[in-house]
Amino acid sequence: MPIFEYKCDECGHVTEFLEAAGKRGPHPCEKCASTRTQKQFSTFAAQAAPEAAAPACGQTCKSGSCPYARG
Repeated sequence: MPIFEYKCDECGHVTEFLEAAGKRGPHPCEKCASTRTQKQFSTFAAQAAPEAAAPACGQTCKSGSCPYARG
């Protein structure tokens, strides 16, 4: 199961939860117990996406965009 981050609307605390993709359960904030939380865009997924789209060239793209990516 992937890890998702939720940010509390009340106090701004970010909490990670293991959760099946496409599901969203009630996730109370660890800090203030508020149930008003919003799923955040995953930084890890954003960094992994360009490499996943690239062919297996064995090179690391440091600019953030791979010249071999299909798209």
